[in-house]
Amino acid sequence: MWREIAPDQQYNVQVDGHNLVVYSFGEGDEVLLCLNGGPGLPCDYLRDAHGWLKAHNLRVVAFDQLGTGASARPTDVSLWEIGRYVEEVETVRQALGLGRVHLLGHSWGGWLGIEYAIHYPGALKSLILENTVGDIPHLSLELERLRGALGSETVAMMQRHEAMGTLDHPQYQAAITLLNYRHVCRLDEWPEPVKRSLGDWNMGPYETMQGPNEFLYTGNLKDWNRIAEMADFKMPILITTGQHDELTPACAHRMKLAAKHAQLHVFPNSSHMPFYEEPHAYFPVLLDFLARHRG
Repeated sequence: MWREIAPDQQYNVQVDGHNLVVYSFGEGDEVLLCLNGGPGLPCDYLRDAHGWLKAHNLRVVAFDQLGTGASARPTDVSLWEIGRYVEEVETVRQALGLGRVHLLGHSWGGWLGIEYAIHYPGALKSLILENTVGDIPHLSLELERLRGALGSETVAMMQRHEAMGTLDHPQYQAAITLLNYRHVCRLDEWPEPVKRSLGDWNMGPYETMQGPNEFLYTGNLKDWNRIAEMADFKMPILITTGQHDELTPACAHRMKLAAKHAQLHVFPNSSHMPFYEEPHAYFPVLLDFLARHRG
């Protein structure tokens, strides 16, 4: 299934006076434009999982979002705002002359994909929302449920450290590590592209927009909710999630209830990364959806 391959082209695109690095695999008019999670992560983990799909007559494009990877890393916190990222995506699409695209957003990239679809619906052939949500306040309730499964004493300990601001305490970090292995990636050995992305995480955008970790939302997106707008989406939509995902199946179902024509698929043995955890199940679902919506 997935394998790391070198991009066929690499581009530099100017956004807000800063340089973005864009990677392209394959050629043609059927473009899969990938928006990775984070915010603040390089695109390695999503790019390298999907670049090989060029063998299926797709052009696969991914880019290091501003502040990540090989792209410029400004420190101005006013840049870390979802509306600016929407324009960043549109700038990349236009700069490469991609035309209408199949937009794949994973995790934070899914929130960005939803926001992009609200502003630029005509640019999309389809929308693929992977391991993501349309309603962060609802997600926060779900995360409380996942934390609760650790037990009342552990939850009390976490709440105490959060109140005191001592999130670097070993006890608190141990609880977060356990949650990560349950709900982010359940593989014993995490794939190299995942480890590369996580090892180069820019916490500036992450802490500004999301919060201090995957299970506590305190940033400027904590009240973000686009469920009402999703009810008006007309483009074909595929929603995928893992049964054990931190961004839970209930969150995926909430999006499906809004966008009633969407296709929803839950991978039973995955958490947040089915393309690594269950590739033999994941890729046929993705490729079948794309094959039905070419043109």
